[in-house]
Amino acid sequence: MKTWILNGSPRKMGNTSYLVEELVRKLDGESKIVFAYDSAASACIDCRYCWKNDGCSIDDAMQEIYKDIEESDHIVLASPMQFMGLSAPLLCVASRFQRYYAARKFRNIEPFVVPKKGALILTGGGDGGTKHAVAVARLILKEVGADLLASAMSLGTDTLSSREDTKALEEIAAMAKILNRA
Repeated sequence: MKTWILNGSPRKMGNTSYLVEELVRKLDGESKIVFAYDSAASACIDCRYCWKNDGCSIDDAMQEIYKDIEESDHIVLASPMQFMGLSAPLLCVASRFQRYYAARKFRNIEPFVVPKKGALILTGGGDGGTKHAVAVARLILKEVGADLLASAMSLGTDTLSSREDTKALEEIAAMAKILNRA
């Protein structure tokens, strides 16, 4: 099994990354983590190339990401909450999933024959809600052929580190069990 993880956190040693690493330790098979903040992928420019053609007109780091997604069994989105939403760099990468939407909508092609398992990891402090972030994550996962089957949330990280958040760590363990099922 292959799991592709898009980490939208700027901090490689922060709360989101900690939960991602905990998940990876519990997963069977291969895992690949892409840090959105480090990605050389640019945002979708709405050129509409994908409306009539397979692929994307922009030849950049997304070509490898597309290959990884298409070869993966599981897709995990991980992000700190920023203004009750997913991080901007994560959304930048996800904007390029437009090619999969266009395949379905305009070319009547299903890009993913076998459904993928999807999961979401959210962290954040402050007092915002998760409703918007979860809705956007669900839509992003849908575009890459994945159903959101599990989530783990460590909220209140301004007072409790994800490392100490027993509920979030239990959710990560449950997530791993769901993703490890064939």
